[in-house]
Amino acid sequence: MPRDEDLDLQISRVLRAPRAALWRAWTEPDLLQRWWCPKPWTTQVVEFDPCPGGAFHTLLRGPDGSTSDNPGCFLEMVPTERIAFTTALVRGWRPAPAPWLSVTARFTLADEPGGGTRYLATCMHPDRASRDRHEQMGFYEGWSVCIDQLDAVALWLSLPQP
Repeated sequence: MPRDEDLDLQISRVLRAPRAALWRAWTEPDLLQRWWCPKPWTTQVVEFDPCPGGAFHTLLRGPDGSTSDNPGCFLEMVPTERIAFTTALVRGWRPAPAPWLSVTARFTLADEPGGGTRYLATCMHPDRASRDRHEQMGFYEGWSVCIDQLDAVALWLSLPQP
């Protein structure tokens, strides 16, 4: 999908972990909650049905007691290659009741020549104001921290286990 510079925020990184381990870290709720939000925030996976139309619902908790409730719906799951979800819909393609931030996010994984995995995270917004608000909230900083945490969890998964 082509990127819309006016509406999309995007991060592209080469991660050290192999695609299979990154996929596991993304698709197993007990692993997802280890990296999904920047620490010291925590993630509770409320609902997780990794198939098109399935629920993707997380509840984030801050150290000061604040929360961020994020119900959504998976749009696409291509094993070890691509994941897409939106906050505009919830389980079963039902329209979401006015999400605090309406986004569609797409994540792709691809082998990188010389080793590692190219991880491309794209966050699409309905208008420029939403995009700008998300960027000002710390999109690049926050998502970069999460990507580092994802890579660390996936690297751990790829090590020989005793």
